[in-house]
Amino acid sequence: MRKPATALLAWLLTGFPTSAADRPEGRSFATRSVTVARHGMVAAAHPLAVQVGVDVLKRRGSAVDAAIAVNAALGLMEPTSCGLGGDLFAMVWDPATGKLYGLNGSGRAPLALTPDKVTALPDGTIEPYSPYAWTVPGCADAWFELHRRFGRLPMKDLLAPTIAYAREGAPVPQVIAGSWARSLARFKEKPGFAEVFMPDGRAPAEGEPFANPALAHTLELLAAGGRDAYYRGEIAEKIVAFSQNVGGFFSKEDFARHSSEWQEPISTTYRGVTLWELPPNGQGLAALEMLNIIEGFDLKSLGRDDPDFWHVLVEAKKLAFADRAAYYADPAFSPAPVAALLDKTYAERQAKRIDMKRAAKSVEPGNLALQRGDTTFLVTADERGMMVALIQSNYTGFGSGYVIPELGFGLQDRGALFSLQASHPNVLAPGKRPFHTIIPAFLGRGGIPDTAFGVMGGDMQPQGHVQIVVNLVDFGMNLQEAGDAPRFYHTDDSEPTGTVMNDGGILSLESGVPQDVRQALIRRGHKLVESNGIVFGGYQAIFRDPKTGVLFGASESRKDGFAAGY
Repeated sequence: MRKPATALLAWLLTGFPTSAADRPEGRSFATRSVTVARHGMVAAAHPLAVQVGVDVLKRRGSAVDAAIAVNAALGLMEPTSCGLGGDLFAMVWDPATGKLYGLNGSGRAPLALTPDKVTALPDGTIEPYSPYAWTVPGCADAWFELHRRFGRLPMKDLLAPTIAYAREGAPVPQVIAGSWARSLARFKEKPGFAEVFMPDGRAPAEGEPFANPALAHTLELLAAGGRDAYYRGEIAEKIVAFSQNVGGFFSKEDFARHSSEWQEPISTTYRGVTLWELPPNGQGLAALEMLNIIEGFDLKSLGRDDPDFWHVLVEAKKLAFADRAAYYADPAFSPAPVAALLDKTYAERQAKRIDMKRAAKSVEPGNLALQRGDTTFLVTADERGMMVALIQSNYTGFGSGYVIPELGFGLQDRGALFSLQASHPNVLAPGKRPFHTIIPAFLGRGGIPDTAFGVMGGDMQPQGHVQIVVNLVDFGMNLQEAGDAPRFYHTDDSEPTGTVMNDGGILSLESGVPQDVRQALIRRGHKLVESNGIVFGGYQAIFRDPKTGVLFGASESRKDGFAAGY
């Protein structure tokens, strides 16, 4: 194991480099320039949604107002990833209080659903595309919780742009259109799906407007009646009636008792830079564990074209995910040993378990003496210094595929991540939140968060967070380049459902990783497969220069969106 590298002094003192010529490797991965602005910034996965957010900021709305408006728009414009039938997590930096706030907007299993009522798949897990996987959607309640604390404009004003787009139709961009078309094979026969998401019997083509008048009506109910319109009113009643018709387990009580939870973020330092994540039932802890493990290796000296670099990251991921599978769950039922897992001495012991010559085939959880998901991530910042990292998801694309036509949205399938093993911390139980993959994040120096960022995409997310941090801190990349640089994605080793794959998992590398590096990793025992760009996630970020207040925005080149400010 090598000695830790010193963090780049320029990054620590002045922020991100702004010139591609400053790259330590002598090359730039950036597909476009970083966006810069003075007063406000939004980065998201759909251009029209970004514009909705910028308009809110121009009207003196808060970063939270903008985030809610953008998320509402994405629920219409990017239904392949998110919507009112899914969950939401957010982090908010409020300079007025000098505090970083975390909101867990994940829903709970129906009170009537117990493991004995589930017809399991052959591998002992819950079928994602079934009512067994439904949990109460937390998105709407999270919107109103965020707005109650940090909103400045009326909620009706925040939802109005999406209501208008839902009635007249919003053109579908390239990446979303492709995802939509691929989804039909899985979802087209599900109850209600075709009626809402297959106008004219097919997926909307690139550039074709998609309208959803039922969703417009649902948003009007929320604008007029608040969160109770969803959880105690007409929306809940329609979801429960739909559930009863298709064999689900929802009751009115499940919705009436739902609430979001404000949480204290957890953190670690990596070469003097702090990364903040939310605690379990989410998986942000895995990103922190990975950073602690790799901090003992001089990644900058290795360079990205050395197979040791990629090997260390993948093996650290395996160690962190073994802990993820063993310990992460709803803390109301089974608290994870967060402090012990974040201990730097524990990380040193974990790092010593990495064999630099061979890929581990089976990794047990540390001694403490998922499948891919589709998600949307967005970031906003306002002129008062508030910043928001918000992530929202149906889980597997359109979620379970079950859609309530009168409401214009479908139901998530987060409950598929419950375990059915009675002794597992993440075992299904009535009223319990499942293990969750979606994680927002902040970076900062001197204890002050200055960068809101995230990488969407199931179990890619903590792996993506770590790669972004390494690109920024170890290699001095700017905000855009850090997201555009080639990534790895490793899966199928340790799952939070209790399923453990004991053959080392599967490794995907993007095309920018040299062929000789790939061959060297194969010789060490890594199983490489070719994957499309979807598995490598989607990144958005905003950095606020603490000296000038200037905002720097970056958006994922693998998605349709962009960063814009004013």
